[in-house]
Amino acid sequence: MGISDWPAAERPREKLLAKGAAKLSDAELLAIFLRTGVSGRTAVDLARDLLAGFGGLRPLLEASTQEFAGHHGLGPAKYAQLQAVLEMARRHLQACLEPGESLAGPEDTRRYLTSRLRHLPHEVFACLFLDNRHQMVGFEELFRGTIDSTSVYPREVVRRALDYNAAAVIFAHNHPSGVTEPSRADELMTQRLIEALGIIDIRVVDHFIVGEGRPVSFAERGLL
Repeated sequence: MGISDWPAAERPREKLLAKGAAKLSDAELLAIFLRTGVSGRTAVDLARDLLAGFGGLRPLLEASTQEFAGHHGLGPAKYAQLQAVLEMARRHLQACLEPGESLAGPEDTRRYLTSRLRHLPHEVFACLFLDNRHQMVGFEELFRGTIDSTSVYPREVVRRALDYNAAAVIFAHNHPSGVTEPSRADELMTQRLIEALGIIDIRVVDHFIVGEGRPVSFAERGLL
C-alpha cells in the first residue's frame, strides 16, 4: 500500500501542513524530501532504512557524495538537492545574526555558531567581534586545525580584535567528535586569551564549544 492510500492525518506532507514540521519524525521529514520510494518500499520505509543504515539523520546529512549516492534510492541528483537545502538552512540561520545586529541572547548566538561550525570535519577556532552595545561587527574563523586539534595564538586574536575596534568578543570552536565537554586545554587557552585581551580592555563575553546537541557555554559553566 502506497502513502497515498494512508489516512490523510498519517501522510507526512499533510501532517506537516496541518501540524507543522516540528511534529514530524526524522523519517517523515526525510520522506518528504525523497518524495518517492523504491519498488515495494514507500518513501517512509526508504527513509527509515536510510536512517538506520547511516546511523541517524546527522551522519546522513553530512555524508560524502559517494557515501550518499551509493545507497539504493539515492543518487547524485538527490545529493545536489540535499546540499542546496542544507546551504539554504545555514544561510537562513546566519542571516539571523549579521553585522550591526545586537545579540538577543545566548540561544541566538548558539544557533548562529552551530550553523557556522557544526558541519565542519576539522576543528576551527572562531571569534565574534562586538561593539560596546554588543552588536556584531564581524565574525572570523581565525585558526584551523586537524580533526581533533588546532593551535590558537593570542597575539593574532588581539590583532584582529583591534582591527575591528571591538569592545568585546565571543569565542567559539567546534569538536568534530561531537563531544562538547571543555577540556583542560580549552580552559587554559581561554584564560590566556582573557588575560591578553584584558590588557587592551576588550572583554571576553563567552566561549562556546559546538558539537552534538546544544553548544556548551563557558559563561554558564562559570569558567570565565
